[in-house]
Amino acid sequence: MRIIDLSSPVDADSFEPDPVVHEVLTPREGALHMAEEMRTHFGLEFDPDDLPDGEFLSLDRLSLTTHTGTHVDAPSHYGSRTTYGTGVPRHIDAMPLDWFLGPGVVLDVRGREAGVVGEADLRKELDRIGHVLAPRDIVVLNTGADAWAGTRRYFTDFVGLDAGAIAFLLDAGVKVVGTDAFSLDAPFGTIIDTYRRTGDRAVLWPAHVAGRHREYCQVERLAGLGLLPAPTGFRIACFPVKVAGAGAGWTRAVALVDETDRKSVVGGKSV
Repeated sequence: MRIIDLSSPVDADSFEPDPVVHEVLTPREGALHMAEEMRTHFGLEFDPDDLPDGEFLSLDRLSLTTHTGTHVDAPSHYGSRTTYGTGVPRHIDAMPLDWFLGPGVVLDVRGREAGVVGEADLRKELDRIGHVLAPRDIVVLNTGADAWAGTRRYFTDFVGLDAGAIAFLLDAGVKVVGTDAFSLDAPFGTIIDTYRRTGDRAVLWPAHVAGRHREYCQVERLAGLGLLPAPTGFRIACFPVKVAGAGAGWTRAVALVDETDRKSVVGGKSV
């Protein structure tokens, strides 16, 4: 089994609209912190200088959103009410884990201007790779946007799905849809410009709004999709971190490639 990393890092040195703050306590600072915490919360006295080299453990503190780095959006991210089920969307900690391990399908939509792709585009790509969607396939879009990760362009120059495209995937029984872009919808500027030009509210974040009517999850800010040996024939694991009551959770998404199967083909050659 080969494991291919499909995740982008959480990096305080990269550009983010919501900046990441990463503070590090050194092992010496960790010793002082531990002694103070033990005294304050448990009434225990301990001299940090008694530790080997006067050091304990390093400690990282981060301030960031659950939408920083590769993450899974929960139904509660899309709105406060649903038209399905109880009418109340589930948070990330309540989602069934079996959703996040399944057959992967990569759809190549690279080489397009910022905007959206539609159902016809997805059907054409599925025909090209010879795949028929099945329930619980994990479908991910290779937009090429991860080439701009860490820069401003990453947030403004990518393609997303229109209303027809997301409906097509959900109608096929897909529960998890991913992208290597910042969002499964088009860039904010593209959406707003289209709305101002048309006055059509249906163009306002349709892939996200669809989650108010159909329960599904998005995986955003994937990376490395071009490293996969073929568009199918592997599994994706993208279990979200169990953040209580949250609309999203970070994930270390990976592809699991069974190397005992030598029938995968790229460009007509065995891999």
